[in-house]
Amino acid sequence: MNNKQLGAIGEKCAAQFLKNKNYKILEMNFSCCYGEIDIIAKDKNSIVFVEVKTRSSTNFGRGMEAVNFYKQQKLKKVALYYLNTHTPFFSNIRFDVIDILVHSAVDIK
Repeated sequence: MNNKQLGAIGEKCAAQFLKNKNYKILEMNFSCCYGEIDIIAKDKNSIVFVEVKTRSSTNFGRGMEAVNFYKQQKLKKVALYYLNTHTPFFSNIRFDVIDILVHSAVDIK
């Protein structure tokens, strides 16, 4: 399995996890000229921008460690673009990272 496939599996798992927590998924893989956000969801009165990091090992660190200052600034630009072009008013804005570690073969449909 290549990294793109692993990432897609992680994003599906993350979206299902959020749905199970009563989040409403607004967008998956939203992209614009500034970059991409994996999941945009609504949680009560909050809009949540979610970065999903999926790894098959911790040899190069945890996925969440890859969300460094540079990546955070990029996510902020994409989020601002999205807010300016797509959404009504939200009383809260939040950025979350979902870190997934896959230990063995995964069968996601």
